[in-house]
Amino acid sequence: MTTDEHSRIARQIVAAIQNRERFRPLRGADRPESLDAAYRIQDQVYALLQSEAGFGPVGGHKIALTSRAIQEMCGVDQPVGGSIFAKTIHRSPATVRLSDFVHLGVEFEVAFEMARDVPAAGAPYDMESIAAYAGACMPAFELIEDRHADYADLDAASILTDRCWCGGIVLGEPVTDWRGLDLAAAATQLRYNGEIIDRAVAGDALGHPLAGLAWVANHLIARGAMLRQGEIVMTGSALRTRFPEAGDRIDYTVDGLGTVSVCLEN
Repeated sequence: MTTDEHSRIARQIVAAIQNRERFRPLRGADRPESLDAAYRIQDQVYALLQSEAGFGPVGGHKIALTSRAIQEMCGVDQPVGGSIFAKTIHRSPATVRLSDFVHLGVEFEVAFEMARDVPAAGAPYDMESIAAYAGACMPAFELIEDRHADYADLDAASILTDRCWCGGIVLGEPVTDWRGLDLAAAATQLRYNGEIIDRAVAGDALGHPLAGLAWVANHLIARGAMLRQGEIVMTGSALRTRFPEAGDRIDYTVDGLGTVSVCLEN
């Protein structure tokens, strides 16, 4: 693919986002020949959303496709990464309108806020070395915008070019003294309308939230970018995605980090 082809595909994706069209995977001549090509298209999608669609600056980053099952379904052997626009970052307790999304899913994660820039000179980072750059830690929701995708017909390149389906996040109260916690074993609890419907541990996403943070830092550095002070990083979901309805209240608790809450309305 040429740069012009990347630009054409990026404009198609941005138009589909703006027109609230159903998600369609990239096929035929539009299908990127590699994940690297898909990331080049993703770069242009973000640039267009910022320059022409009023999305504003990036405020954070995310990791996606963290489980082996979803990787196999999408034909990859690694996670993928995307960005989070600052205007889509909400604080708990939040109210989210379903009408702002074509089709909303909610995922359940641990987020970090960066205390300082992460320099390329320290790469590759692991859980121990990246921890020194992390400030606050908190429970969080990711607001997934899948635009009624057909989950039987997906691939990683198509998802990552489309913002990694990130429609925003909701953050719990920041916790700065998290280093004494065993985050890998921290119990999590999901309440839907007051009823506990699922449990896990925070380490069910890549073994430890810091593993997701290190992956994002290394991913950005490999692409000529870096994690910046104040940015938020979502580290992967410990539970399966849920698709809420109007009137639902969702509470997600991570032991030692507290609870993040969202209410859904039309």
